[in-house]
Amino acid sequence: MNLPPLPENEEDRLQALIKYQVLDTQEEAAFDNLTALAAKICHTPIALISLVDKNRQWFKSKFGLEATETPRELAFCAHAICQTQDVFIVPNAEEDERFADNPLVVSEPNVIFYAGVPLVTPDGFAIGTLCVIDNKPRNISLERIQSLQTLSIQIISQLEARVNLINLKQNIIHRQIVEKHLRYKNKELADNLGKFKKNQIQLIQSEKMLSLEEMVAGIAHEINNPVNFIYANLKHVGAYVHDLLDLLSLYKQEYPDSNLEIQNKADEIDSDFLTEDLPSILSSMDVGAKRIKNLVLSLRNFARLDEAETKLVDIHEGIDNTILLLQHRLDTTLKHFEIKIIREYGEIPQVECYAAQINQVFFGILSNAIDALEEKFNSEQKSIQSENNNIIFPAIRIITEISCKNNLLIKIADNGIGIPREFDSRVFDPFFTSKPVGKGQGLGLSISYQIITNKHNGTLKYRTKPGEGTEFWIEIPIKSN
Repeated sequence: MNLPPLPENEEDRLQALIKYQVLDTQEEAAFDNLTALAAKICHTPIALISLVDKNRQWFKSKFGLEATETPRELAFCAHAICQTQDVFIVPNAEEDERFADNPLVVSEPNVIFYAGVPLVTPDGFAIGTLCVIDNKPRNISLERIQSLQTLSIQIISQLEARVNLINLKQNIIHRQIVEKHLRYKNKELADNLGKFKKNQIQLIQSEKMLSLEEMVAGIAHEINNPVNFIYANLKHVGAYVHDLLDLLSLYKQEYPDSNLEIQNKADEIDSDFLTEDLPSILSSMDVGAKRIKNLVLSLRNFARLDEAETKLVDIHEGIDNTILLLQHRLDTTLKHFEIKIIREYGEIPQVECYAAQINQVFFGILSNAIDALEEKFNSEQKSIQSENNNIIFPAIRIITEISCKNNLLIKIADNGIGIPREFDSRVFDPFFTSKPVGKGQGLGLSISYQIITNKHNGTLKYRTKPGEGTEFWIEIPIKSN
């Protein structure tokens, strides 16, 4: 018995075979159908798809044979793969010195006739054969050889499709791993972006509060002192004017018949009107000075200078101070009638909180309410007639009470344009605003949400009806944790 020779490109051939990842795999109908067809075409009892590796031939598909593999040195197919261009045919193995004493010839399965078509890869490597076997001598026609060659091409196509499918599955698995990694990275980036935005908001908030403190300090320095001087001296001026008017009255009583020059001057300046109006002017000046003093005091209370820690505060005072600062927007203007503030203050205790930041929340929500009212009650429509023919004027209702959870609950409601439904999920997002360009930065409600939820362990929510108005609910613990 002659041992089969090794192909010149044996190492590359073995790598080509391994690439298909087909050795020792389960039976597959696509290959079994081809071996059955080969046996039927050639009228042989046995047909095999044989793959030759380093030490054996292994049958990917077999028809008419129970064995799954044989040693390579016994394999007819090991001879067939050495001639990639031709069909390897052994008409009668008993008369062929290469195979006459081969165990596969002299015993089961008694290979007498053999015809094997090499399975050649697209790269030119013969990895095995499609072979037909009979236990008696015979010949094979050219037509049947061509049919076997066609079937061998189909087998290689199946193997190529199989390896492509394996590669595709691996690519899908790899892509899934990459996608999972990307989702993780995206989540990580989103978390970092969220933290960045929160830090940015806190930074902007800190800068705003610092600017406000500096502004209040400047107002206190530039306005408070001269106003105090004016206010303090108005008392003296009033007393002096009162004395002078008493003196003038006494003079008129003692000298009713003044000379012509004095009488003419008295008529020119309308001394009777001056005597009557001068006290009123001084009273108005006193009221104005008091209002300036109160405005400066409200601004200082609103900013709560030098208060970095929580403390007990009067929430109603904070709301009132905020309203006073916004009074110029509440008064009657060319855009709207006076915006009415309806206070429904309940009996509430002092609340432990960051006063300046809580006042900032009031300022942001009230400013948004005024914006919504200005947009609804515009210059052409300063009041609106309701369905039951009642006249509706712009108003903001503020309610304070103790909630069922024994927390402080503040409701601020307006009858403005409301919030469109498509913005519901974004109202508290940083930098989101539904206002026209230049009207808002989209930070007010986001900062307010951070102040209430993060700084005070509370909740900030709202309910709205487009076209009818919006109500914000602020709920915070009365005593900080």
